Amino acid sequence: MQSQSQSQGAQPFLSAQGMRGGYGKADILMGCTLTVDKGQIAVIVGPNGAGKSTAMKAVFGMLPLREGRVTLGGEDITALSPQQRVRKGMGFVPQTHNIFPTMTVEENLEMGAFIRDDDVRQTMEQVYHLFPAVAEKRRQAAGELSGGQRQQVAVGRALMTRPQLLMLDEPTAGVSPIVMDELFDRIIEVARTGISILMVEQNARQALEIADIGYVLVQGANRYTDTGQALLADPEVRRTFLGG
Repeated sequence: MQSQSQSQGAQPFLSAQGMRGGYGKADILMGCTLTVDKGQIAVIVGPNGAGKSTAMKAVFGMLPLREGRVTLGGEDITALSPQQRVRKGMGFVPQTHNIFPTMTVEENLEMGAFIRDDDVRQTMEQVYHLFPAVAEKRRQAAGELSGGQRQQVAVGRALMTRPQLLMLDEPTAGVSPIVMDELFDRIIEVARTGISILMVEQNARQALEIADIGYVLVQGANRYTDTGQALLADPEVRRTFLGG
């Protein structure tokens, strides 16, 4: 399902072109390119060590690029820090250490709104509406919640900044299949509000089922790029990356 703006040749909302970079002298990203349109769900999959999380960090400004550029809404943000990118409309949920365990759920959400100086209550109610299980535990310490609920708090906290692009690094890591399905349902709901989603996911088959666009990375470079459905139907992709 190509979105309208891409089919008409307009610039995608997020464009990360030709990213090359890594840690120390070693490049992990080898010219990787990612684009996401408004309200699109883009999923990055691939084998371990392919550079999936590194690509996310590069988009968010946590990894300096040796080559390439990142634009958001047509504006070049390649030189901006992660904090500056949050102010431009990026929200990032890392795989681990993504909540304050000793703070209550509500305090976690309030911390998410740190860049805002307006009334955040409406956004908080939207988060509670999206995650009813979290709403019930708003007075509880976030560290006491189940793994799936902690992930919901982490996503909710990122939504408190009212991002235009929400980036999720393996949001379903370590959760049960039922919780994974529920999280994916919520991610679809978020995208329907017009927020763009870029996520790295180990559960490749399930993630591609909800993806508008999928990127298969191998050794820091794009191996396959297509709609989620097309990648799922590709015999080569299935044999090599999806276990048949």
